[in-house]
Amino acid sequence: MIKRVAIIAGGGPAGLTAALELLDKTDVVPIVYEADSMVGGLAKTVNYKGNRIDIGGHRFFSKSSRVMDWWATILPLQRLGASAAAGWSPALGDTDATGPDPDEAELVMLLRERRSRIMYLRRMFDYPVSINATTVRNLGPARMVRIGTSYLRARLRPIREEVSLEDFMINRFGRELYATFFEDYTEKVWGVPPKQIKADWGAQRIKGLSVSRALLHAARGLLPGPRSGRDIYQRDTETSLIERFLYPKRGPGQLWEEVTRRIVERGGQVVLDTTVTAFHAEGDRIAAVTVRDGSGRESRVEGDYFFSTMPIRELIAGLDADVPELVRVVAAGLEYRDFITVGVLLRARGDLAGMTDNWIYVQEPDVKVGRLQIFNNWSPYLVADPDTIWIGMEYFANEGDELWSLGDQEFAQFAIDELCALGLVERADVLDHTVLHVPKAYPAYFGTYERFEIVRGYIDRFANLFLVGRNGMHRYNNQDHSMLTAMVAVENIAAGLETKDNIWAVNVEQEYHETKQAEEAEEVKAPAGRA
Repeated sequence: MIKRVAIIAGGGPAGLTAALELLDKTDVVPIVYEADSMVGGLAKTVNYKGNRIDIGGHRFFSKSSRVMDWWATILPLQRLGASAAAGWSPALGDTDATGPDPDEAELVMLLRERRSRIMYLRRMFDYPVSINATTVRNLGPARMVRIGTSYLRARLRPIREEVSLEDFMINRFGRELYATFFEDYTEKVWGVPPKQIKADWGAQRIKGLSVSRALLHAARGLLPGPRSGRDIYQRDTETSLIERFLYPKRGPGQLWEEVTRRIVERGGQVVLDTTVTAFHAEGDRIAAVTVRDGSGRESRVEGDYFFSTMPIRELIAGLDADVPELVRVVAAGLEYRDFITVGVLLRARGDLAGMTDNWIYVQEPDVKVGRLQIFNNWSPYLVADPDTIWIGMEYFANEGDELWSLGDQEFAQFAIDELCALGLVERADVLDHTVLHVPKAYPAYFGTYERFEIVRGYIDRFANLFLVGRNGMHRYNNQDHSMLTAMVAVENIAAGLETKDNIWAVNVEQEYHETKQAEEAEEVKAPAGRA
């Protein structure tokens, strides 16, 4: 019997989820092609001399019970002591408080405390911003009054049409709080002012967060008794306000390495150091791809279904079909933001030694670093020597710009200079460092993004091609949303459905598309004869 085959471009969360789901729910055999030498995509974990780097930080939390249960089937929850379990119920599939001891078991999910803060004016503020004595003291009463007045004005007279990310944030936080804690940092991340970024970014990333929700959450935390009987799912909590999260013992890449092992064990393939360079169409279906291995040798691979997690700009450029010029122009104009992490190993002393933060968002305008990760606080097992501090300094760049083009040694010294300038370490405490470049880490909501529906309308005409994941859909999804897009795509295959609408509906709370976009998309689809 000839089995059906699915070709999957990309071995990140979406691609690997699709592969395992295909094996679970269909008779389709997946073949995953990953351009890197390791799996995980943006969720891989890089091992530098026994110190592990989680690129960008991945909290394993989702409002989707399906995703939480899926993770639990891969890595069981650690054994919980009385203090860890107080007021909480794991409620994760078959796992309970008698799970494996993380010191003894290798494959285990840890339960971690969440803490993030903002560094501004060389002072630390809670994130999300809390209205407490520390905040008032750090900002001063005059600015606090302006923040309160500005927030009330935004609530009473909101901007009616949220065109830009700036509009989105002002409506939820007020102009003064936005200018204090969000404006400069957001521009540091994206390289353009928030007024030039579409409001979709806010709808994807902070749609449920506002001052009122943050205050209500803080008030609930002051109530006596257990934490409202919540389980680890924290379904009633906005993502930015969660108090605990799950985390693989050795970092997110450990989970995806285990998923890969299961895929191969069950007859699927995961091929590393191999890039999908072209998709070959026959009518309204994809018939094959061209792949290039590490030696440069190319070959044609045929399949029945195709999943793409690769950047859409590259997909359209490599699509062997009569692509309308407008589609090519819009796809070529899609932009991305690139990412650089500097891992710095330090002696365990000074201010950083006592910090419990996962992330520190650096709002200071005199440095270029955007965030600091303290890997010890994500998992102590990420650090080779417990008497050291292992941090990640995160920078946002554009491929080819001044930051991106610095040599690794020069960039590391530049980053260490900034760390010292922030007053967090002494140069004598630096023991080692490494630099990682991650291209196309963030699909951007500017460039030709406002006409993205034109590309989507065209690509959806290929019945057996499924766009999933962050870059595959040019959507700033979290890991769990990327996984859900793959799960829904596999469900469509299992049910014999050709619709893509339910895939695009994952993590969409609000649409910002203009009528003109929809009309142009229809114009592109019409020649293909598909309604």
